[in-house]
Amino acid sequence: MTRYEELAEQYGTPLYVYDLDRITEARRDLRTALPDEVEVYYALKANPHPQVAGALRDDNGPECRAEISSVGELAAALTAGYRAADCLYTGPGKTDTELDEAIGKGVRTFSVESFTDLQHIGAAALRHDTVARCLLRINSATASATTSIRMTGTPSQFGIDSETLADATPDLLAVPGTRVVGMHFFPLSNARDEDSLIGEFQHTIETAARLAADHGIPLEFLDIGGGFAHPYGAPGDRPVYRQLRAALTAALDAHLPRWREGAPQIAVETGRYQVSGSGALLSRVVNTKVSRGRKFVVLDAGINTFGGMSGLGRLLPVAVEPETTGAADAVELDDVASLAGPLCTPGDLLGREIALPRLEPGDLVTVPNAGAYGVTASLLMFLGRPAPVEVVVQDGRVVSASRLEHHRSPATRA
Repeated sequence: MTRYEELAEQYGTPLYVYDLDRITEARRDLRTALPDEVEVYYALKANPHPQVAGALRDDNGPECRAEISSVGELAAALTAGYRAADCLYTGPGKTDTELDEAIGKGVRTFSVESFTDLQHIGAAALRHDTVARCLLRINSATASATTSIRMTGTPSQFGIDSETLADATPDLLAVPGTRVVGMHFFPLSNARDEDSLIGEFQHTIETAARLAADHGIPLEFLDIGGGFAHPYGAPGDRPVYRQLRAALTAALDAHLPRWREGAPQIAVETGRYQVSGSGALLSRVVNTKVSRGRKFVVLDAGINTFGGMSGLGRLLPVAVEPETTGAADAVELDDVASLAGPLCTPGDLLGREIALPRLEPGDLVTVPNAGAYGVTASLLMFLGRPAPVEVVVQDGRVVSASRLEHHRSPATRA
């Protein structure tokens, strides 16, 4: 019996298994790929499990900070041991209630998506008799990479259009309760290759230096975003970026020559790169059927468990591997079927007409590279099915097993 089979017998399925040792390896690889002076922010949206997020805090070296987009993520970050004062609060829909709670708990640094967003942050800071440090998130009119998931250069709820800064900057710098300290860019996600990632970072650094010089934007802090890639829900290894350190150093030296002195402090942010490879999703085949010539393999895990964003067409298809005792040979994908979950909706598909191993009811399968965008990125409450158990292992031992619970509580008036 394999280790995964043992865990599935003990905790049932669907079941997530997170290996903290793999997170440590990913953290080490990322630090090696970056100049020593660059700060790293972990995006809790990738996986807010407190032990997963906590494993990225390095008590014996450069500290990883937390990027959050809600007070729920703030609570998760605090539970994982991050300090509120070191968190970067982002997102286009910050409400007054959320801002009051975040500032009240000690968050002081915010990414700003618009002039009105900045005004809301400033008003909340004044209510708490403090000043918020703010980064102007920039929606640059140009970009470098032509592949990957683009996050800039189009009309968007994210960021301030770069071409409006000439007129907008005086007002942005004068909002009571705020102090603009720099800029935030996030031009792409999941870069297809190292050249694309390097090219985007080079373009971002050049753009930031030019905008600061042209418009008088303070540049004490520059977040150049992410784009670090990792296979998701399919076999594959984490990329190792061998050229990035030298390329980033050269670009920063060319455009921001005092960056080594912290003028500005440079930061990157990443989620999937650090945690995707740590996780596996275990699921059992519930049924197989043929409908009008098409085969369906039905699992006990669907979009309520993994990849709730798959309805957007971004995460299809996943790959599954049979978990069998002594399986040492390569898996033969000699069947074609649609991989369905247990929900009462035709949208509960993890893959349409994909190559699969031959599976029968009761078989245990593994979805690899499932440590990011799993439970909390899924349609967890749809149909009221229980959340999967999440098991955390380290050095081959189970260190925790838990399950998110959803229940209805009395509400108080706002």
